[in-house]
Amino acid sequence: MPTDPRETATAFRVLAAISFCHLLNDMMQSVIPAVYPILKDTYRLDFGQIGLITLTSQLTASLLQPLVGLYTDRRPTPYSLPVGMTFTMVGLILIASAPSFAMVLAAVALVGMGSAVFHPESSRVARMASGGRHGLAQSLFQVGGNAGSSLGPLLAAFIVLPAGQRSIAWFSLAALVAIVVLLRVGAWYKRHPSMTPKSRAMRVTQSHLPRRQIAWAMAVLIALIFSKYFYLASVVSYYTFYLIHKFHLSVQTAQVHLFVFLGAVALGTVVGGPVGDRIGRKYVIWCSILGVLPFTMALPYANLFWTEILTVIIGLVLASAFSAILVYAQDLLPGRVGMVSGLFFGLAFGMGGVGAALLGKLADAKGIEYVYRVCAFLPAIGLLTAFLPMDAGRKRRSVP
Repeated sequence: MPTDPRETATAFRVLAAISFCHLLNDMMQSVIPAVYPILKDTYRLDFGQIGLITLTSQLTASLLQPLVGLYTDRRPTPYSLPVGMTFTMVGLILIASAPSFAMVLAAVALVGMGSAVFHPESSRVARMASGGRHGLAQSLFQVGGNAGSSLGPLLAAFIVLPAGQRSIAWFSLAALVAIVVLLRVGAWYKRHPSMTPKSRAMRVTQSHLPRRQIAWAMAVLIALIFSKYFYLASVVSYYTFYLIHKFHLSVQTAQVHLFVFLGAVALGTVVGGPVGDRIGRKYVIWCSILGVLPFTMALPYANLFWTEILTVIIGLVLASAFSAILVYAQDLLPGRVGMVSGLFFGLAFGMGGVGAALLGKLADAKGIEYVYRVCAFLPAIGLLTAFLPMDAGRKRRSVP
């Protein structure tokens, strides 16, 4: 049976659209940690409560994303994407006018729900549009999110910090733009030939690896996600406080340094997927997780100049892992793209949220500099990569 050319050609316009929406989604999300200094002063919060905000947002997304992915594997829902973005829009409006800390937590939970819907389905769209170049497609999708994450602190520094908490509501306009674009993406998704009953019935759903080996490989991948996102939580949530405490920078200057780090993360994301398509995803995972260890070990003892250099290197190297890990896991469990995407995006959010909460308590007890000395050892978990089988997709062509 001939293959529909729409399934074998890479749909770059769709990838660009979904990456752009990922940029807007993660930009809006990253405004929340970027305005932590404002929230800390407004509601008189300690570091533990700051961590609780991140935990609420990201744990909400963590718990819901695999469930959304599992449901949409069985019943694809093309127009769920604009619905999820509506949750994010409402959450931002509530954060801007929250009268209490409890209302802030409720608002960030709504933003987390928006991400829970957006990430698994948009990752599926990226794979559908990949034309078989799965790593490239996931990297293009991811770079939008990371670029958005890097823009959030910069916009917070120059818009929210001068104008105050209520100005967060202006970011809901970005959600409105994303809703319009996602309606068009949903229409493409609905028409895609892989959505026909016959195409879905012929889809490969069994891996060539034994179940025990798949379970072990998934456990290793989860440990690697823990290492990556627990460390990232230390930077995204507390880097500005670290710079203010250790180097006596202003809040605005510290936000610019955070933007530089997140920009390096966005740039590093572009590399992991395409390189994994060429040389194998296991090699990319090796270099990305374990390769960053010397730099994380040096960071707590560096001056301001070398702190910025080291964080740029850490962001570049560490960011290349996620696309490779995600596509590797999707190849392990063919036919479960939504569930796998939801699980790993959920783990990324969940590990970041748990990390932020625990590291906040550690910072309250031992000081903010102690956090970075402890987290420096996390990339050593990358040694577990040795137990992964060679790339699951090498022996067959995966089907979205």
